[in-house]
Amino acid sequence: MIALKEYAERRRELMAQMLPDSIAIIAAAPEAVRSRDTHYPYKQSTNLSYLSGFPEPQAVLVLMPGRAQGETVLFCREKDALRETWDGFRYGQQGAIEQFGMDDAFPIDDLDEILPGLLEGKSRVYYAIGKQPDFDRQLLDYVQQLGDSQGRGAIPPGEFVDLDHTLHEMRLIKTAAELKLMRQAATISAQAHCLAMQRCAPGLYEYQLQATIEHHFADCGAAAPAYTTIVGGGNNGCTLHYIDNRAPLVDGELVLIDAGCEYADYAADITRTFPVNGRFSRAQSAIYDLVLAANNAAIKAVRVGKPFNVANQVTVEMITAGLVDLGILDGEVNELIERGAYREFYMHSAGHWLGMDVHDVGDYKIHGQWREFEPGMVLTIEPGIYIPRSATAVAEKWRGIAVRIEDNIVVKKRGVENMTRQVPVERSEIEKLMRAKRR
Repeated sequence: MIALKEYAERRRELMAQMLPDSIAIIAAAPEAVRSRDTHYPYKQSTNLSYLSGFPEPQAVLVLMPGRAQGETVLFCREKDALRETWDGFRYGQQGAIEQFGMDDAFPIDDLDEILPGLLEGKSRVYYAIGKQPDFDRQLLDYVQQLGDSQGRGAIPPGEFVDLDHTLHEMRLIKTAAELKLMRQAATISAQAHCLAMQRCAPGLYEYQLQATIEHHFADCGAAAPAYTTIVGGGNNGCTLHYIDNRAPLVDGELVLIDAGCEYADYAADITRTFPVNGRFSRAQSAIYDLVLAANNAAIKAVRVGKPFNVANQVTVEMITAGLVDLGILDGEVNELIERGAYREFYMHSAGHWLGMDVHDVGDYKIHGQWREFEPGMVLTIEPGIYIPRSATAVAEKWRGIAVRIEDNIVVKKRGVENMTRQVPVERSEIEKLMRAKRR
């Protein structure tokens, strides 16, 4: 877990980057209604979680560099024995100070009374506008109140500054403690993928493999899937965000599984593709080996100082050339790349940042140029080829084949660390693992 000391260091680092005479405000994520008076399981705002670890809804974190009474203030729910009987434990103001290292804490019900006073006289407000419209309006109302009171000497903030840019750049580079949690998330997720491979057989339903995976997540203490699990058998794998997971698994087809857990606020994101019956056909093998070669080459290309898009360039070049060799594309490779012909079968990029969000924060370009890799960055590498049954211009043997192979990569000072190769990727290793369960 992240130590209180590290949370405090994060807050200090953020405040050190704020301009003088400023205040930062970070609101908790709102609760989401599932049905009438029931809610979806609560998921805290990753920004607030990153700066405090505080898990409860109805909270607002305020940072005020140089405030004599304390620089960090948390508004949160009060202790309430009756509500705790119904809804569960609350930390309350004392818990916010003792358990989360806040300098001060107030009841959330006092926000309207206290926060305008904290805003008064500040030159600028660091805040992520547009993420929570209801709180946006509430905060703007506070500023308007101060503006309306200027005749009585009140001084409203004169400027809003986007908090996300500064905070997201901090989140992009993972600490040793963060990487430890991400390795655990990757390990749990890798084990779940292996269990799904071992359980898989013709006649099962996609949701049964989903159940196997998500049961292992829960059994290992992971809070939840980091995103909706994808289990796409056969042609369903050609839908990139397929989440129905209701179809039967068919003998002779592949199944594509994209699944990762969230462990202590950090996500894993793994995709593997394997044969339902445990044996790759010749056509499946050809597509699979091409995707695996692109995956390996892209991982090898990720190095400190290289631009982010290098992985995508490598995968596009290898996949386009491979599709030409297989007769799926026709033409000169460079010309096909230039006009984007590969996008019919490889329509996404090679990867994305990974962290507290599965598609994690941080700019991909700086001043219009692809940013260079630095130690501590974490990304996915996930090339794929998708040939739907509707692709009638392609030879029939290829249709309905979908392959994606996704790994989680840590950029190191020298080379990279692949956190997810605990799941087999070589065809022979996959087939061996799947045979083992049948004995």
